[in-house]
Amino acid sequence: MQTDILALGEPMVEFNQTGEGGGRMYLQGFGGDTSNAAIAAARQGAQVGYLSAVGDDVYGRMLRELWQREGVDHAGVRTDAEAFTAAYFVTHDAQGHHFSFFRKGSAASRMKPQDLPRERIASARVLHLSGISAAISDSACDTCFAAVDIARTAGVQVSFDTNLRLKLWPIARARAVMRELIRLSDICLPSMEDVQAISGLQAPEALLDFCLQLGAKVVALKMGAQGALVTDGKQRWQLPPHRCTPVDATGAGDTFGGALLARLVAGDALRDAARYAVVAAALSTEGYGAVEPIPRAEQVRAALKEYPA
Repeated sequence: MQTDILALGEPMVEFNQTGEGGGRMYLQGFGGDTSNAAIAAARQGAQVGYLSAVGDDVYGRMLRELWQREGVDHAGVRTDAEAFTAAYFVTHDAQGHHFSFFRKGSAASRMKPQDLPRERIASARVLHLSGISAAISDSACDTCFAAVDIARTAGVQVSFDTNLRLKLWPIARARAVMRELIRLSDICLPSMEDVQAISGLQAPEALLDFCLQLGAKVVALKMGAQGALVTDGKQRWQLPPHRCTPVDATGAGDTFGGALLARLVAGDALRDAARYAVVAAALSTEGYGAVEPIPRAEQVRAALKEYPA
């Protein structure tokens, strides 16, 4: 069976602070932006695979069990016996949620271009990667560009989520790499804050124009509580947020991306796919953690009935 979406990046084990025990209680979950997006797409019915590396440790085995349960093909995930599986902690306060990462030298950061399954990439419908995929190390960045080259040569669509993390690389390098990845993407999934930092522009419409002028074919600008602004280069749609009761926004943007890609490969028009993705992302904020609250297709379809036409 053909892979609809093949994601590339770093999976992580998550420890998310709850409101119990005076803030000392943490809920163990899973994260990693492209892994989150892969699971979100799989929960919407897409055939999904993942490319990465994990350590030969308990967390690597937990991630494989997760992908197995979720129907994400992990045959393209290597086990690196000389490295560890990355982890992160999420804390919450009045200013929102905050991340502490333990990932330097992780198995995924040691990925190299020669590790890539060329035929697998060339036979997918969409290759999905992110700014984090490229930021975790120089060799991972090289691996991202090699994967994009394989995909574009084979006519496979490239999806890129900016996910700018300045703790991982300096802004000058992030700008250079991300501009090139946006240029090479068919589907660009940036957050408003990311493109503002990359471009120096502020207005949402100007941010769309920036991505289109670089070369992106489709741009879905994620604006958090303001919804999304989407374009195919010809038409633009402003999509309001879906009403929800958020408790933790971790992974909401990844859910948006995975849901959007799943609906596009299923044949939806861009506007309809984006409406679906906005609702899916909102629902994902109503529970703690990046993965556990990701809604399944039946939940999104039910909530869509309440979304403005």
